[in-house]
Amino acid sequence: MPSFTSPDQGDDLDACVLRFSDLDLKDTRLINPSSSLKAELDVCTKKKYSFAKKKAFALFVKTKEIPAPSFECKEKWWKCCQQLFRDQISIHRHAATQHADEICHQTASVLKQLAVTLNTSKSLKSEVNRNPQKEHFIYNHEVSAWLPDLSCFSPDELISGQGSDEGEVLLYYCYRDLEDPHWVCAWQTALCQHLYLTGKVRIATEGINGTVGGSKLATRLYVEVMLSCPLFKDYMCKDDFKTSKGGACCFPELRVGVFEEIVPMGISPNKISYKKPGIHLSPGEFHKEVEKFLSQANEEQSDTILLDCRNFYESKIGRFQGCLAPDIRKFSYFPSYIDKNLELFREKKVLMYCTGGIRCERGSAYLKAKGVCKEVFQLKGGIHKYLEEFPNGFYKGKLFVFDERYALSYNSDIVSECSYCGAPWDQYKLCSTPQCRQLILTCPACQRQGFTACCVTCQDKGRRLASSPIQSSFKEECECTARRPRIPSELTQQVRLPTSPEPQPDVGEDGPCLCEQQQFPRPSES
Repeated sequence: MPSFTSPDQGDDLDACVLRFSDLDLKDTRLINPSSSLKAELDVCTKKKYSFAKKKAFALFVKTKEIPAPSFECKEKWWKCCQQLFRDQISIHRHAATQHADEICHQTASVLKQLAVTLNTSKSLKSEVNRNPQKEHFIYNHEVSAWLPDLSCFSPDELISGQGSDEGEVLLYYCYRDLEDPHWVCAWQTALCQHLYLTGKVRIATEGINGTVGGSKLATRLYVEVMLSCPLFKDYMCKDDFKTSKGGACCFPELRVGVFEEIVPMGISPNKISYKKPGIHLSPGEFHKEVEKFLSQANEEQSDTILLDCRNFYESKIGRFQGCLAPDIRKFSYFPSYIDKNLELFREKKVLMYCTGGIRCERGSAYLKAKGVCKEVFQLKGGIHKYLEEFPNGFYKGKLFVFDERYALSYNSDIVSECSYCGAPWDQYKLCSTPQCRQLILTCPACQRQGFTACCVTCQDKGRRLASSPIQSSFKEECECTARRPRIPSELTQQVRLPTSPEPQPDVGEDGPCLCEQQQFPRPSES
């Protein structure tokens, strides 16, 4: 069993990478100013501060490593803030001057991990229906003890096949109580780096939610490790991992962090728990329910609502026929949407669905807690699993995903249109105005005419910025987004139950701010 390296045993920086967590370095809410962090520590912990800061700095630099080109004699370069660094001095200088707050945040995480590993943290709580000795054994061993043996593989075998054609992306989540999410964060960071995986992993006391990409060998090993770890092996099975073509190229970097919720609904898990969700339906069962629902669509009053729990830019390019797709921008608006439209769900049977199932777990629990519905059901495995069984079923269009692919295609249906000319089109691009950065639908013909922004106002703003010698990186909310109601009301109009694609929103209501995507407020909405 690997032994822990104490602050007095040298500067084993490479080993450190396998031990400490790479938290959400851009979540400034969790960052303590460097000047005050040390002052907040007790006397015992202050002695470890310099050691922890050095380790945190080394880990930050390590996460920015990329393989150097084959013609270079060096083994590695570094990439950070869209800049390429070819020597350690330059990346160290950049990290020290531009990322001091992130390293301070990481230092706090290292100190916390030191406390855990050195048995200075408080003793683990015992839980009902759990083996305390088993979890105590896990948390009090180094994360390196829970990494797969790669001695029979070369780095080239793990890295090759990471491209979009040969690689793979895993989407998964697991709701279960975790006693020490920071330990899990450290382990997940080390595991993903060990396997050359990129992506987003979100950890909380209520469980884990991840989307990671790499070679098929790496993703296979990742699944094997997850299913063999005592923390998850009794809660997950192979079928819980949704797969699609992709790879490490689908994500700009690896982001692992500890949060209050593994999917951000904006309500504490202590108030709305994953333990009281709706009734799970398999893809086959859900298919039959939708078929029955659509057969009753011409009736004056249906007792069923097919509810899309995703955001408007997701449902715009793909959705179930006859669904109610809320015109909301974030999942954290979903509870307010339910509250505002509560009478709509009174005495109704609700069929809920989302991308991979995770939003329905909390969303159905919230709707059930209101006590107005007749029944609440949810699609197990989400649209992802449904399309594996029914690629030409009742879901039409593409499946939006939160990475650089934007969408997955399972059928040839196009349910959305170009925002400028109205031609069928479903391939998102970024608004060309940097201060807006929304996702937009503009067909090739309109792009050739210069229509590359989300609306005319934004297009004009982009031209002015292009001609201006002073460029601002400050994000502005586009006017066409600002005029949209934050929480729409469905009660003022009769709910439509169409069997064909719905009319599209007005020009400009086309997507999320990429700034939000890049900071990964939804690391992976499974």
